[in-house]
Amino acid sequence: MTPTRPKRTRLRSKGKANQPSLTDADLKSVEAILGHKFKTPDTLIQALTHPSAVSSADSVRLSNQRLEFLGDRVLNLVIADRLIDRRRLESEGDLAPRLNGFVKKGACAEAMRHLGLSKYLIMSDGEIASGGRERESTLGDACEAIIGAIYLDAGLSTARKFIEKGWAPQFQAPLAEAKDPKTLLQEWAQGQGLPLPDYDVLNRSGPDHAPTYEIQVRVDNRGSAVAVGSSKRDA
Repeated sequence: MTPTRPKRTRLRSKGKANQPSLTDADLKSVEAILGHKFKTPDTLIQALTHPSAVSSADSVRLSNQRLEFLGDRVLNLVIADRLIDRRRLESEGDLAPRLNGFVKKGACAEAMRHLGLSKYLIMSDGEIASGGRERESTLGDACEAIIGAIYLDAGLSTARKFIEKGWAPQFQAPLAEAKDPKTLLQEWAQGQGLPLPDYDVLNRSGPDHAPTYEIQVRVDNRGSAVAVGSSKRDA
């Protein structure tokens, strides 16, 4: 008859979370793609773990959400630094839309596809069945989490090398024509997973042949801005 374990041991086992994992072969394949061997492989595994793969109680500790938060900031820094270095004659107004284009979820998802990393994401069977491996927001979140994981494990220089590799096709593509601010704001909101901007006419004044419009724009709970122009479009 098997001896009964002490009560405190049973309690610890009951409360222990199921740690997602990769096979050794898959882990080596991912590290080869990233160009970095992790000192702490669990950090990479966490970066690849979608919240659906763990219980809600363990999501903060075991899924990639916190690493995504960090990686987003690292990505913005690296891209901003690259633009400042490569486009020295452009103003802040010119650089801002270029930055937004490279750091939006769609750009991160494209980097994941370029590197062939989506098949290594750890997620629930239901999430996979619903198209999770192709979902832009899921791929984008995972890419940011990978950047965060590399930064924690090896620092900014190694994270920069991964971004240069993952974004290479996007960096080499012809620059898109400048878009109007309303389109840029809409694309930024969509890239951040936010609802579309709301516009309100606060006031109209002046004669019919020379009106003045006061327009307010809001994006979810991120705040609002008010401007005045001779047309709604200008404002």
